[in-house]
Amino acid sequence: MNRWWGAGLPALLLAVSPAALANPPEPGADPPGRPAACSPHTSLTGFSDALDKTAFAGTRVAGLSALSARPGSPVLALADNTDADEARLYGLAVRGAPGHVEAAVRDVTVLRRPDGTPYTGADFDGEALVTEPAGTVLASSEREPSIRRFRLPDGRQTAELPVPRRFRVAPAGQAAANQTFESLATAPDGRTLYAGLEGPLDADGRDAEDRGLLRILRYGWTPNGGFAPDAQHAYRADPGLGLAELTALDRNHLLALERGYTAGVGNTVRVYRVSLHRAPDVTGLPSLAEAGTEDFLTKRLLVDLADCPPSGATSPQPQPNPLLDNVEGMTLAGPRTLLLVSDDNASTRQVTRVYALRLS
Repeated sequence: MNRWWGAGLPALLLAVSPAALANPPEPGADPPGRPAACSPHTSLTGFSDALDKTAFAGTRVAGLSALSARPGSPVLALADNTDADEARLYGLAVRGAPGHVEAAVRDVTVLRRPDGTPYTGADFDGEALVTEPAGTVLASSEREPSIRRFRLPDGRQTAELPVPRRFRVAPAGQAAANQTFESLATAPDGRTLYAGLEGPLDADGRDAEDRGLLRILRYGWTPNGGFAPDAQHAYRADPGLGLAELTALDRNHLLALERGYTAGVGNTVRVYRVSLHRAPDVTGLPSLAEAGTEDFLTKRLLVDLADCPPSGATSPQPQPNPLLDNVEGMTLAGPRTLLLVSDDNASTRQVTRVYALRLS
């Protein structure tokens, strides 16, 4: 039976009955009403395409590039607005039972400059999102890049975090356009923030196997209630993939979402468990090409979404598995429920899809 959790909130967290998750099926099985095993560590609770090509309060529900869920708070989705579209957050109502997920938009908030005027696609390309306990959110734009704090419910900007010069888009820095802060995550205590680059800085590049040598910028809490950069960590992405999202499991572990696209083949979407234990600070390295193996964060594959049973999904373009699309957003909704969302880029060839995975 489907149930709502977090009653009374403008958007609701997804949860699943523990009894219904007992004895998950073997990989490749797809019985109705049960989670579908994707790997030894994960199963697919379900997915929903209900948000695809829809509108809400006069806005296009499209380009959803980030998710953020916090206990007792709404599930929020950030749009990577384009052209004259206003920058916006959607409050999502999500519910689920094994084998079935439902999703709907319940509210929308326009993100505004300190003077109250809306950001648009001309100056804000929203890609990552963190919900804070004080009723504020941190949202990154990969255009400059920037990380700004907005208060809710009016969406007005209250602060902007400092970004080291080399992380700026060239010629101001060493970052490539549309390859900057695609991911944000905070440690459970809220006092450490991680901002991950989607692609490498010019000075870092790729290794001989075409693996991007990426930097994750770590921010520490400051006495005035802000964040300031205090370290950088090195991350090696899989060949041809970029770092699309980060989520903190605990103070020593992150989940990393890697994503890529090959024309005529489709998307690759993988989630890794990443260790921060004794992670070296590589701030002083001019190039990660000079780094040793021990300088990079260690990672272990949690799930390749292509290994999940299709579960009735269809795709308007070629995919290794019709379940796949351009997944960009990821958040934990409870200790063992992982939500993902795909960015359709407002294209008829792509789908806005919400996924729920169960972590074992």
